[in-house]
Amino acid sequence: MAMTTRDSEQRPSPDALLEAVRREESQGGRLKIFLGAAPGVGKTYEMLQSAHARRKSGIDVVIGAVETHGRLETQALLDGLDILPRKRLEYRGQYLEEMDLDALLARKPQLAIVDELAHTNAPGSRHPKRYLDVEELLNNGIDVYTAVNIQHIESLNDVVAQITRVRVRETVPDSVFDLADAIELVDLTPDDLIQRLKEGKVYVPKQAERALEHYFSPGNLTALRELALRRTAERVDEQLLNHMQANAIPGPWAAGERILVCLSEDPRTAGLIRYTKRLADRLHAPWTAICIETRRSLQLTQTERDRLADMLRLAETLGGETLTIPAVGRRIADDVLSFARANNVTQIVVGKSNRSWWFELARGSVVHELVRAAGNISVHVIAGDKLDADAVSAARGIRAAEPSEPFKPLPYAMSLMFVAIALGISILIRPFFGIENVDLVFLTGVIAAAVRFGLLPSLLASIAASLCYNYFFLPPIYTFTIADPTNIAAFFFFMLLAFLVSNVAARVRSQAVAATERARTTEYLYSFSRKLAGTAALDDVLWATAYQTALMLKVRVVLLLPEDSLITVKTGYPPEDELDQADLAAANWAWSNDRPAGRGSDTLPGAKRLFLPIRTGRGPIGVVGIDDDRSGPILTPDQRRLLDALMDQAALAIERVHLVEDVDRAKRTVETDRLRSALLTSISHDLKTPLSSVLGSASALRDFSTKLNDSEKADLLGTIIDESERLNRFIANLLDMTKLESGAVAPNSALHDLSDIIGSALRRASKILAQHRVELALQPDLPMLELDAVLFEQVLFNLLDNAAKYAPAGSLIEVRSWRDSDTVCLQILDEGPGIPPDDLSKVFDKFYRAQKGDHVRAGTGLGLAISRGFVEAMHGTITAGNRNDRSGAVLTIRLPIPKTKTKLDTAA
Repeated sequence: MAMTTRDSEQRPSPDALLEAVRREESQGGRLKIFLGAAPGVGKTYEMLQSAHARRKSGIDVVIGAVETHGRLETQALLDGLDILPRKRLEYRGQYLEEMDLDALLARKPQLAIVDELAHTNAPGSRHPKRYLDVEELLNNGIDVYTAVNIQHIESLNDVVAQITRVRVRETVPDSVFDLADAIELVDLTPDDLIQRLKEGKVYVPKQAERALEHYFSPGNLTALRELALRRTAERVDEQLLNHMQANAIPGPWAAGERILVCLSEDPRTAGLIRYTKRLADRLHAPWTAICIETRRSLQLTQTERDRLADMLRLAETLGGETLTIPAVGRRIADDVLSFARANNVTQIVVGKSNRSWWFELARGSVVHELVRAAGNISVHVIAGDKLDADAVSAARGIRAAEPSEPFKPLPYAMSLMFVAIALGISILIRPFFGIENVDLVFLTGVIAAAVRFGLLPSLLASIAASLCYNYFFLPPIYTFTIADPTNIAAFFFFMLLAFLVSNVAARVRSQAVAATERARTTEYLYSFSRKLAGTAALDDVLWATAYQTALMLKVRVVLLLPEDSLITVKTGYPPEDELDQADLAAANWAWSNDRPAGRGSDTLPGAKRLFLPIRTGRGPIGVVGIDDDRSGPILTPDQRRLLDALMDQAALAIERVHLVEDVDRAKRTVETDRLRSALLTSISHDLKTPLSSVLGSASALRDFSTKLNDSEKADLLGTIIDESERLNRFIANLLDMTKLESGAVAPNSALHDLSDIIGSALRRASKILAQHRVELALQPDLPMLELDAVLFEQVLFNLLDNAAKYAPAGSLIEVRSWRDSDTVCLQILDEGPGIPPDDLSKVFDKFYRAQKGDHVRAGTGLGLAISRGFVEAMHGTITAGNRNDRSGAVLTIRLPIPKTKTKLDTAA
């Protein structure tokens, strides 16, 4: 086995080999990133220098996009390089220049220079972000040089915002950064960068002055520089590890520190974990806690298993990676060193053994074997502190129930029956095969008892088989006396072999039972995880959690979550609505102190239930309460670990639901703010303008009444009336929209002639349409429609008002109607500029006004939204489009023909 372990250490890692083969066989281009801590460190300058060097070596180099920011020394490096012309894109009346990706792909150079990896492309580009352009270039076999600052890396965005108090909006996914074949760190000390800033080599003077006061402080630059160095080191360390694994190079290569701590059920292991955490913090190194699962692990007591699980959770809490791996080699030290060398571990922390010298002489010492075989790996042998482990157990605050099973006589009786059957068979075959084969028959019975019923029944079967073998087959028979010394040895070895075989068979059975139980538990947890993943509502998550916990632990469950600063019952299985005062006090204490409380704990043990906090990485989010009909502690250590696993999954699902609610709330807040802003903008114009006209006209009539002739007074009065009507329409629109949103619009429908409502709407809109030509094309004999005449007249008025507003004076507005199968269609067409294609899906939104030309027309942006609401309330539809025969917009209403009317038409 030792040879096998050594061979496995010298074998390359399959994953690393596959990655190396993938990179070698890839037809894509190579990516090199020039990384800087802040603007102005010289990333673009260094990138262009490298481009000149590649060009001199015969490589076809083309500049796709380079931002010099007016820096003369960088601008000078563009001379001598092929520069691809930029593509001009029109956006909101302005022209923006972007990299011409199609031209670059058509040119297909060997190396493309693409600056500003995190840049956001202008609308109309093929990709919204420049890093997507880079990925397309790489996929087409073009090598790319690019540059980016550390603050643009997605995973570091929050850290940079915390340091600089500036949130960077343009980010690059870490996957793109990890895709790079090479990363070159362009470094500059904070003092040198600040000096460059003062000399005007980074920004213009005014911008540089602001930057020095805020972003470019020495503290900020030092922190950003450390982030850049660390991120680069992590990438290089990953590449080094892949290289070692792909080439089967034995570690460690001490290019960077990695620490490994070995865990066991020893009470002092907590001290090892905390020592490893302090050591990792001093060395700024990652660390891993590993537990080797051997055959002895299956023989641990429940208390020892519980303690080992606590050690793993403590390591996770302190930021370490935890792993439990099965033993492969003959010695634990071989497995630890194999893992350490495969993962380039440089330091191992292990606990000092307290075993006696004769135990180590008989079974060996893991510590001594590690020290002897570690090679270049440093081994820290730590005594640890038992108080640390006690503190871990005390922090749990729960007394575990002893797992006890009632005595079952049936397995023992069945084991004796197996021996009786073996005795009968042995008596039958003895005349034919002799006594030499009788012992094998008895051993078969002992093995059957061990495999079926476990250790203790198989030991009873071993004793019974030995006595039967002696009594019935060793002379003198039918006595327990053994006359021949040779038979004494045979009996002794038979008994020894029976015990050994029963022990081995029972151990195999216990391993199989444990594996089956683990598989069943894993299946339950997997099913629970899938159920939670497909659940979006909080009530469903809580119900699934309560049901699954009750099913797996055979207990009653209640789940409590905070509501208005109080902890309240949300669900239970079986359903539970209220708790008594003792349980409620224990639940509140568990929530407030983030510690267990209630039955079987150290706090408020008189409660009927045991309450445990449900936690995520951000703290407690709820409480789970469990109870059953037994007395004393509820959970065994294994059940506590299972409950922890269930609650961890439930906590993540609850937090996910809360995050979704927070996102929806934020979206609603943004939408509310947008609508409020739109409403205020509309009111400021559409309310103020008519009011100003009314006030101005009224003031003129009051102050200059004697000096005005009748015609001028009539004009002023007409202005007052027209603007008052306009103001009235505005207020009516607001009231109508309020009714629509509150669901207060209930159409008073009756059968009406469509032409009558159209005529009424045209008369009402006569002033608005005074400067336009109106043409009607109504199909005769249209069926009566079930409409609310008042609401539908308002719909037509809004549509005519919209057409008059956007169509030029003197143009034609058409109103058409016809029957189409079971519906009647009504269209209003104008000869205006039409609706921009991007606005067709938005024109019915509240407060939305399509922009035509260089300004937005007067109006609230509510007319079409109200029209859609009224039409849909009458079971119709309304759509917007553009004319095909000329310029202009088309608004189409489809209304259903009443079924009774349809039947009458069919009968006729």
